Amino acid sequence: MDVLSLYRQAGAFHEGHFLLASGRHSPMFLQSTTLLQHPAQMQQIGAALAQKVLDAGYTPDFVIGPAMGGVVLAYEVARNLTHALPEIRAIFAEKDGQGGMKIREAFTVQPGQTFIAVEDVLTTGGSVLKAVRATEQHGATCLAVAIIIDRRRDAGPLQGIPLLSLEQLYFDTYAPDEVPEWLAARELQEI
Repeated sequence: MDVLSLYRQAGAFHEGHFLLASGRHSPMFLQSTTLLQHPAQMQQIGAALAQKVLDAGYTPDFVIGPAMGGVVLAYEVARNLTHALPEIRAIFAEKDGQGGMKIREAFTVQPGQTFIAVEDVLTTGGSVLKAVRATEQHGATCLAVAIIIDRRRDAGPLQGIPLLSLEQLYFDTYAPDEVPEWLAARELQEI
């Protein structure tokens, strides 16, 4: 599967000067919400990630994603796992108002259960790690993180957690005080 072609076809691959949620500056941006609105493409991505999970030998009890972007992805990956794991569920973690995430009360997470966490584009891993930690507080174990695109150059805060990705795409990002002149000359767009 050519993931970047899916992003381009959906108009979700952008070039310019972007201030990312991480606070870093980038000449490129992948707008996954633009892609996530297309069920046909999401079905392909969900099937590909589900196959990665199965090929790695994982049999999770549920799939979780951080709200909002991870909601659709968690559902689509879990839906595509139902042929092998008919009891699998899809849930999401949401912001807790204190800088972390929480599991909604309506979702049942039991000690000893296992899960796969999903994310669209991994830049630092902060959001998905918050979802993982919130779920682990209920006694569940994260088997792996499954993502569409891995943009990291190093494991960062996800070190030690197995990672399954459909694509690795590295392009430079810059701290606010390190933005090169050629990028600073472009109009800044906050994401």
